[in-house]
Amino acid sequence: MKEREGIVVSGVVCVLLLAWLGFLVHRSPRFPGSGIGAVFGIAGAVLMLVPLAYLIAKRIPVLNARMTPHVSLRSLLTLHTYAGILGPLLAIIHTGHKFDSVLGIALTAVMLLVVVSGFAVRYLLTYVAHEISDQLALLQTARGDLDSAWGVLANSPPAMRDLPKAPVWAAGLASLGFEIASSGPAAEVIRIAESVVDLEYAIRLHEFFKRWFRRSLTLHIVLSVMLYVLLALHIGSGIYFGLRWLQ
Repeated sequence: MKEREGIVVSGVVCVLLLAWLGFLVHRSPRFPGSGIGAVFGIAGAVLMLVPLAYLIAKRIPVLNARMTPHVSLRSLLTLHTYAGILGPLLAIIHTGHKFDSVLGIALTAVMLLVVVSGFAVRYLLTYVAHEISDQLALLQTARGDLDSAWGVLANSPPAMRDLPKAPVWAAGLASLGFEIASSGPAAEVIRIAESVVDLEYAIRLHEFFKRWFRRSLTLHIVLSVMLYVLLALHIGSGIYFGLRWLQ
C-alpha cells in the first residue's frame, strides 16, 4: 500500500513540476478571473490549508489528545500528503499560465518548493533510511564472512596464502575492467574485503543524503510559512481589486 502511495505521489509531483512550464506554449490571461478559474483557485487554496490539520495535531499536545482518538496521525499525514500535492496542482490550473505579477510568481515558486521539500522529507528521507538499515545488515554479514575467510587463510598452508600470479593476458583484461575470478583463500579474502569497502562507501553516501534530506524538513516548514503568507496576500489582493472592480 505504501509503495503504491509513493508511486502515485511521485507521478503527481512530476506532473506538477512539469505543468507550470505550460506558459511556454499556452497562456490564458482571462482564465484566473473567470468563474471556472475562481473555482480552481478556491479549491486549491482550501486544499493547501488542509495540511495544517496534521501540523496542529502533531505540534499542539492539547489538540493532539482530542484529535487522535478520532483520526490517527498516520491518516492525517496521508491527508496532508495528498492535499499538499492536489492543492498546488489546482492552483497551477487556476493561474492559466499567466505569470505577470511579482506576487503570483513568488507564490508559485514557493508553492513548488514546498511540494519538493515535502516530497524529500516524506519519501526520499524514508527511502534513504531504509537503504542504510539494509546496507548495515549486509555489512555486518560481510564482516562476519571476512573474519571467517581470514581464519581460513590463516590456517591454510603457506603456499596457498598468496594470490596466484595471473597470466599476461589476464592482467591486460583486468586493466580494461574485465576481471578474471581467482580461487583460493587469499582471493576469497580480497573479494569479501572489496564488498565490505563498497558497502561502507554506499552507507557513507546515503548518510550524506540523509543529513541533507533532514535539513529539508526545516526548509519545508519555513517555506510553508512563507506560502501561507503569500497565499493570504494573494487572496486579499484578489478580494480588494475585485471589490474595486464592482464599484
